[in-house]
Amino acid sequence: MFTQDAVTQLREKIQQKAIATPLNKQPISTAYIKAGKGGIPILLLHGFDSSLLEFYRLFPLLAAKNETWAIDLLGFGFTDRIEGINFNPSTIKTHLYCCWKSLIDRPMILLGCSMGGAAAIDFTISYPQAVKKLILIDSVGYSGSFNFGKYLFPPCDYLAVEYWRQRKLQALNIVKMINKNSVDFLALKSVTLHLEMPRWVEAMISFTKSCGYSWLGDKIAQIDKSTLILWGESDETLGTEDAKKFQRDITHSKLIWIKDCGHAPQLEQPQIIAEHILAFAQDSG
Repeated sequence: MFTQDAVTQLREKIQQKAIATPLNKQPISTAYIKAGKGGIPILLLHGFDSSLLEFYRLFPLLAAKNETWAIDLLGFGFTDRIEGINFNPSTIKTHLYCCWKSLIDRPMILLGCSMGGAAAIDFTISYPQAVKKLILIDSVGYSGSFNFGKYLFPPCDYLAVEYWRQRKLQALNIVKMINKNSVDFLALKSVTLHLEMPRWVEAMISFTKSCGYSWLGDKIAQIDKSTLILWGESDETLGTEDAKKFQRDITHSKLIWIKDCGHAPQLEQPQIIAEHILAFAQDSG
């Protein structure tokens, strides 16, 4: 009997909702999943050039105990990339607020991984009424953006994005040849399935040229929400110094190091991450 892998199973649960925004007359068909009941709703935000599928291991663990959502940010994943919209932190934040208002519309626990952490910080500062607590997992904020983006001009912008795509696909194919049933293959599959979405190239170029969240560092100290910082002890992408900076600058924060873990704890150590998240969600402090 054929058994579908966990990534495919989660993809089949993705729903699409037309979200009205001030960004365009046309509503934006937005990809999301929702499961679970009870507790403060938890909303998961994925990292750069990824999708909600990166939570294929974490999402079921959280949804078993708590109302849990995941959404594809504007310009990423399986959310439509409408022509005429610039894809940058400002439009991502506007779209995310409209999604929150349409789908959840009550204070939530907002969780962001890597670039999704920067989006979560920006959203929390701008819409404090929407966020009860904040969770950052190996988050962009002090570093991890790309200041070089503004210097990319045609055809270099297209070539850079296409090089990025080919690197991801090559890694996927290599691991597939070794063992297509491995955790590594499923993890790579979860962050590559969206690459064939229409206007993926245009959205990636637009966001890269915006320089991402390079301006965010000076605003992080404005966060006044109870914040949980989860960080892989062996993060080779952002390093570990930023974790200490988040703890230093966010007044009501707690830093937990995740052992035997790199930049993606939601993929590498989902059980431990889920336990920390659920305990934080239930904590009345």
